[in-house]
Amino acid sequence: MSEKIVQTAGRDQLGEFAPSFAHFNDDILFGEEWNSQSIDLKTRCMITVVALVSSGITDSSLIYHLQNAKAHGVTKEEIADVLTHIAFYVGWPKGWAAFKLAKEVWNETEKEETEKDKFQNTIFFPVGMPNDGFAQYFTGQSYLAPVSSEQVGIYNVTFEPGCRNNWHIHQADKGGGQILICVGGRGYYQEWGKEPVEMKPGDCINIPVGVKHWHGAAPDSWFAHLAIEVPAENGSNEWLEAVNDEQYGKLR
Repeated sequence: MSEKIVQTAGRDQLGEFAPSFAHFNDDILFGEEWNSQSIDLKTRCMITVVALVSSGITDSSLIYHLQNAKAHGVTKEEIADVLTHIAFYVGWPKGWAAFKLAKEVWNETEKEETEKDKFQNTIFFPVGMPNDGFAQYFTGQSYLAPVSSEQVGIYNVTFEPGCRNNWHIHQADKGGGQILICVGGRGYYQEWGKEPVEMKPGDCINIPVGVKHWHGAAPDSWFAHLAIEVPAENGSNEWLEAVNDEQYGKLR
């Protein structure tokens, strides 16, 4: 025989104020309906959760019934499937609200937001994947996200604080060079023999062919820029020495 459901919340909270309601809640709804043997308790728990979410109830009542569902064998995978399914029918916002409570009941903690995640939330373009293919030409960690690979190559390059690329020169027989457009954070661009130029969102730098330069993040800020490849004949990059700590340390 299945566990008998006993409820006293009605009398505990409303016994004197609304004794009839307390009676219907404790004796009829929970005392009789919840103890009916025609549907097993696990199924009844899921039906109740569906009814509450469908009605937009996301307060302590839903928390209680989510806890009740878990106590009677509803797994994390099952409640996730139930809430996903009904969200299509009752409304996506209701699904989101129910998931927040379900995660707490099933002891799922929110993933801690990383500094990379926080910076991603401030820019339109994706941060992308670790820039492993060019890691040897960078001091610190950078990320690369292709934006366009046709007609004109455009890449979003993201630098962690303190990260910068080596001195380098864009070479080409005709055309060529690069355009940088800052899309987030704060960084610097510097040509050989000149003072560094600070870059903030919206700033644009045009880099001619044959100019030795570097660019990267400020010491205390993430930095992201679009790198736009100017069409060229026989274009290439000549990678040179790293920007040493003494040179980089002179930044404001």
